[in-house]
Amino acid sequence: MSLNRRALLGSALALAALPAFAQEIGSKERPLRIGTSAGPHTQLLEKVQEIAARDGLYLKIIPFTDYITPNLALAAKELDANSYQHLPFLEQMVRDRNLPLAAVGKTMVFPIGVYSRKYKKLDALPKGARIAVPNDPTNGGRALALLAANGVFRLTPGADFRATIADITENPKNIRVVELEAAQIPRVLDEVDAAVINTDYAIPAGLNPVRDAIAIENADSPYANLIVVHRDNKDAPWLKPLVAAYQNDEIRKFVQETFHGSAVPAF
Repeated sequence: MSLNRRALLGSALALAALPAFAQEIGSKERPLRIGTSAGPHTQLLEKVQEIAARDGLYLKIIPFTDYITPNLALAAKELDANSYQHLPFLEQMVRDRNLPLAAVGKTMVFPIGVYSRKYKKLDALPKGARIAVPNDPTNGGRALALLAANGVFRLTPGADFRATIADITENPKNIRVVELEAAQIPRVLDEVDAAVINTDYAIPAGLNPVRDAIAIENADSPYANLIVVHRDNKDAPWLKPLVAAYQNDEIRKFVQETFHGSAVPAF
């Protein structure tokens, strides 16, 4: 066999020995496209990106400024995965829009908090106070449940993240709930008496949930964020190394040192 033929054969064998994801999706030439929300989720993914690259899985992080588009892009296969949402939100979108998406692993819990520029305690809110909450179905209900748990008003017995303003049964201070897009709420904090803000929007706005929130979800919050893929990719060869790049002790340490209690590993 000639030297050139041996060299070609050796190259072919070397390529065949590589994992499938390194030859296709997840390679340097075709990195895994992961959608996320700007802020803490992007910070986390940058660390995941570093860990994954050591094992030959390359990621391209694509930040979004809202919660809806990353799921629509994933359903259209414009993304390979996304990481920013909890299960109630995912299930609601799958039901409402018939999206072919599936959760494949847990990442972090980012407890949602109540913030105010005017008051240091919720019980100091005056009559008729305005509180801004997210207007999407699951985070809106989550916000109402947090406010109810802290005595701002009462909700229908058994109400959970699916609660709406119609579930407010007792409101002695006549609190006015203002529903806004989650990403916009930090911008109106000075204009309302209080606001319930998702942590991935609070941190970029300079708010530390542990230090600045006047009420916050417990660390055992059920709203763990997820890695989500198109149903067609539930058995993709790049999926296990992707999840492994999230769920490890190095990520636990990074979260502790970076977020100081405002994010909690859910794995």
